[in-house]
Amino acid sequence: MKVLFICILFLFVTTKKNFSQDCEKVLFIGNVVDTFNTQSFYNLMVINRSDGRGTFGQPNGQFSVYVNINDKISLSVKGYEIINYRIKKNKACRIEKKFVLKPKIQEIEEVVIRPLKTLNQIKEERASLALRETRIVTGVNMLQSPITALYQAFSKKEKAKRWIAEQEYKDNQRKVVKELLRLYVSYKIIDLNEGEFDAFIAFLNLNSHFLKTATEMELIVFIKDKYEHFISIK
Repeated sequence: MKVLFICILFLFVTTKKNFSQDCEKVLFIGNVVDTFNTQSFYNLMVINRSDGRGTFGQPNGQFSVYVNINDKISLSVKGYEIINYRIKKNKACRIEKKFVLKPKIQEIEEVVIRPLKTLNQIKEERASLALRETRIVTGVNMLQSPITALYQAFSKKEKAKRWIAEQEYKDNQRKVVKELLRLYVSYKIIDLNEGEFDAFIAFLNLNSHFLKTATEMELIVFIKDKYEHFISIK
C-alpha cells in the first residue's frame, strides 16, 4: 500500500511538472510607463503579430492577454516608439513585465526665415535695377568703329555676354518682385505661398520700366488686380 501511494505521488508530480513545462497558453500581464510624464494611455494597443490580433490596454497602461509560446507581441502607443517582445517558455504559464516607453523623435522640416524688407528698401532696389553694360557699339560709334560693330553683331562670344547680362538683369528683377510679394503676403494684400511665386511672377509679366518707376500705390493696384485674375484661372 505504501509503495502504491509513492508511485501515485510520483506520477502526480511528474504529470504536473510536464504540464507546467508545456503550457498551451501563457497569461501575459504587463504595463507601460513614461518615466518623464505622468499620463493616461487611452490608445495603448497590444498587437499579437503572430496571429494578427490586437486588443486595447487600460488607460493606466496595464494590459493582460493570453498568448502562445514564441508569439511576437508589439505594444503601440501614439507618440512613442513601438515595443516588441517575444514570448518565451515559462513554467508558471504566466509572464509579468514592465515596459518603459520612449517618445518618438519628431523630424521637423527645415524652415527658412527671411527678414522682410521695408517698402523703402525695395523701392531703392527697384530704382537701381539696370542692365549690366556689355560695351555694345551703337549709333555714331558704329561709323567710328565698324569692325567692332560687325564683330559684336556676329560674334557668338559677344552674343553670349549679352545673353548672360540679360539673364542677370531678369534674375535681379525677379528677386525684387519676390521681395514685394513677401511683403504683400505679410500685409494680407495677396495670399500666395513661396512655391507659387515663380508662376505668379511669370503671369505678372511686369514691364521693367514700370517696376522701376511706379509708385507704391500703382504697384499694389496692378499686382492685386493681376492676383485676382491669377486665382480665378488657377
